[in-house]
Amino acid sequence: MLTRRQLLAALAAPARPNVIVILTDDQGYGDLGCFGAADARTPHWDRLAAEGIRFTDWHANSPVCSPSRASVLTGKYPQRTGIAEVLNSKPTFDVAGLRRGEVSLARELQKAGYRTAAVGKWHLGSEAASRPRAQGFDEFYGFYSGWVDYYSQRYYTLGGNPGASGPPPQNIFHDFWDNEKEIYPEPQHQTALLGRRAVEFVRRQQAGQPFFLYLAFGAPHYPMMAPANCVERFPATMDRDRRLHLAMIADIDDQIGALRAELQRKGMARNTVVFFQADNGATEETRADHAGRPYRGGSNGPWRAFKGSLFEGGHRVPAMIAWPGQLRPRVERGTGMGMDVLPTMLGLAGVALPPGIDGSDLSGALRSGAPWPERTLHWEYSRQRAVRKGEWKLTVNPRPSLLGPNENVTWLANLQDDPGETRNLAAERPEVLADLQKDLTAWRW
Repeated sequence: MLTRRQLLAALAAPARPNVIVILTDDQGYGDLGCFGAADARTPHWDRLAAEGIRFTDWHANSPVCSPSRASVLTGKYPQRTGIAEVLNSKPTFDVAGLRRGEVSLARELQKAGYRTAAVGKWHLGSEAASRPRAQGFDEFYGFYSGWVDYYSQRYYTLGGNPGASGPPPQNIFHDFWDNEKEIYPEPQHQTALLGRRAVEFVRRQQAGQPFFLYLAFGAPHYPMMAPANCVERFPATMDRDRRLHLAMIADIDDQIGALRAELQRKGMARNTVVFFQADNGATEETRADHAGRPYRGGSNGPWRAFKGSLFEGGHRVPAMIAWPGQLRPRVERGTGMGMDVLPTMLGLAGVALPPGIDGSDLSGALRSGAPWPERTLHWEYSRQRAVRKGEWKLTVNPRPSLLGPNENVTWLANLQDDPGETRNLAAERPEVLADLQKDLTAWRW
């Protein structure tokens, strides 16, 4: 039985915050108004950034979706989760992904008494052991594949990637679920379906019962589809692909606005942490373009290259966090990664960190405004390798995107002086090159 002192202390202690993590798919740094996109219409994102902390140097752990998302949920480099590549999408729903018993943000918060829900794109395995409800989520509403049609909820692959060997896959199947039940929701754009379910989940929660919502939108990943009311917000004279891309993002913005309005209505806004990042940079894949050209609807802002590349455009992404009354609004220029989400959210929630985590707990620095810890960061994808230490970055065998071939080059850039990675300083700074090559050689799993 609690003593009087213990009871008073418990009553005085702040409640553990609710946690919402929002991900988008193939959204570039130059696709939000608060990140400098003058042609975007994102008032709710812009308000979230103004009321919270906007990160200018935040990175996905991979330039493609499955590995990037694995790092967000596990706090580990993707190579240590077993998901270093994009997972297949199969009608048999038996794709191995996250391993049974893997550390996950959902599981750690669930053990701490949180109600947990995953809404949207999963793409971390469709076999039973890899599904959301086996990885710490009480509820799941969404799809297992890399993407599905925004109205029919069907996955289809009717061709291969350029340069691929062998016959192209010919898969067409339906993929939309409410927990373990396959469902066929009424014809409505997928983004609105996911937003509505997120609002409904929050509406069901009770004061004193903390929750974790992982809201992973499929947009603005192809197929490029947007509701007419979103398309009409942009002038018909705009580039066709850019107009549709921004319309899909405006649709997400609407859902973020509705979700935050529900938090306000429930009186939960001041006790809810909201974090957002894109899973990788904007793509140039031809299947996103209306005429089959290299796609330019998405923008990576000032960064070089696209999705699939270890130049900055592939993995430096828009990101922000807000917790009203707890985190002072500002622009943060410290370097963060998707694998920092798990330890940082656990830190803000006052939950002990599990062993074996690669990410850093940034909660103390977020609260105090203190400088972020200095560390060396790594990436590896599709024969490319990269290492970042301070403002120096070394990229080996880079490729411009998923479309382009790897180049047999070692590229050294100073991101402070040359954020666009336009000048290769490997020959001019051999001592820096040797130091980073040593780090890169030592980083092997």
